[in-house]
Amino acid sequence: MTILLDLCLPHFPGEKKGTLLENDEGPDANQRKFLINLGAEVRARGFNGNEPVMPIRMAESSSHGTGKTAMGAWIACWILSTRPHSIGTVTAGTKAQLKTRTWAGISHWLRLCITAHWFQIGAESIYHKNAPDTWKLLAQTCKPENAQSFAGQHARSSTSRYLLDEASRVPDEIWKVAFGGLTDGEPMIFAWGQPERREGMFHDVCFGKERNRWVQHAVDSRDSRFTNKALIQEWIDDYGIDSDYVRVRVLGLVPLSAAGQFIDAGVIMAAQRRAPSYMQDDPLIVGLDVSRGGPAHTVFRFRRGLDAVTIPAVRITGQDSRDTMRLAAIAAKILGTTYAGIKPTMLFVDSGFGGPIVDRLKQLGHTNVAQVVFGSKAPDDRHFVNMRTYMWSQTRDWLVRGSIPPDERLETDLHGPWFHHNQRDQLVLESKDEMKERRLDSPDDGDALALTFARHVAPLPAQDDSEEEEEQEFTNNWNRSPGAWMR
Repeated sequence: MTILLDLCLPHFPGEKKGTLLENDEGPDANQRKFLINLGAEVRARGFNGNEPVMPIRMAESSSHGTGKTAMGAWIACWILSTRPHSIGTVTAGTKAQLKTRTWAGISHWLRLCITAHWFQIGAESIYHKNAPDTWKLLAQTCKPENAQSFAGQHARSSTSRYLLDEASRVPDEIWKVAFGGLTDGEPMIFAWGQPERREGMFHDVCFGKERNRWVQHAVDSRDSRFTNKALIQEWIDDYGIDSDYVRVRVLGLVPLSAAGQFIDAGVIMAAQRRAPSYMQDDPLIVGLDVSRGGPAHTVFRFRRGLDAVTIPAVRITGQDSRDTMRLAAIAAKILGTTYAGIKPTMLFVDSGFGGPIVDRLKQLGHTNVAQVVFGSKAPDDRHFVNMRTYMWSQTRDWLVRGSIPPDERLETDLHGPWFHHNQRDQLVLESKDEMKERRLDSPDDGDALALTFARHVAPLPAQDDSEEEEEQEFTNNWNRSPGAWMR
């Protein structure tokens, strides 16, 4: 993305020597990460100017003042300057935001760009002087009744792109119409802002059912070079680090408040901060939630006693999960790996798509594997309607003393399910299908952790130190390249 930065290096006019950015350090770490990821997405698609590629979809949830406006302007300048006959639309959560911040930022940076003389810059449009109808960028307000203004945007041999600023406030109708402009060429859509709501498309792409289709991350404003750290600390002192005010305006995370939430937000936050611990005779238990393609992931999660932190989760994309025998080979590799002097004692596998994996592992001689039917009878069927509800209840109780990593996916999953009691006074956990109706993603990480509580696993026998096996190196590299899992 160096061309993007070069295009945005402006020069003072007249006799003033040097550049406007001469004494500036350039993009901060968060901006660089976003731009580097964007470059990687472009290279991965290799658009040839004719055959359409999958859209580049990128989102960032963060507070004010982290450099999103400038970054959006750089991206706008880059596309205008490197994609002939590209067409784009820019919007923001409010008309004032669009006019005074988002569009003003784009206009400012484009005037500084070395290609500025190519374009006519107006109050609501930017277009190439020699191709005003086919090479342009437009500003549109995001009122729902204005949704059709986002329709019909196509650039078969170039880039159709949308930029949504303060995206949590952009109505879903706008998002849906914009998606229709991502069907040809090298399409792109960018969205960022504060995650103000636990609903809506911005929530979906950052934390919900669409998150696996987007390149997305949360930016902690304390890590941004541009923010006022003293003011941020004042907010933390006044409201508390776990408050929704700080989560949304500082941490770039979705608010926790939600009626009917099964696991209390405070319990999850405390488990993230707690130091991991286990007893020497605690078995190492692995939970495997299996995807069968689509946006869901296949996830292995590890727990030993009160420790679900030390051994990182292994995630495999839905696309790479279609090969059941490949998943079985990965599971066999995990079962044969020694972690801190111990191999996995038991692997519990979701039977939904995991039955063939269990069968194959048993054919290979692994006896410490079992499939779990989420909808089957619970060990305590007086209080729990099914096995999945039972396991999640055990997980909730364990979180009071256990430790989990500060993993956004796991945190989002644990927050997700709601609950109620049926006429028999059994506890009922919200199903995955019901969660999807609320536009939440499949809780793959949450289910994988819950699977480690499928049944009691006996403590380990006392070990002779002289017979300890040499620990093997194990890294989560399954998706780095084709065949990487076999190395």
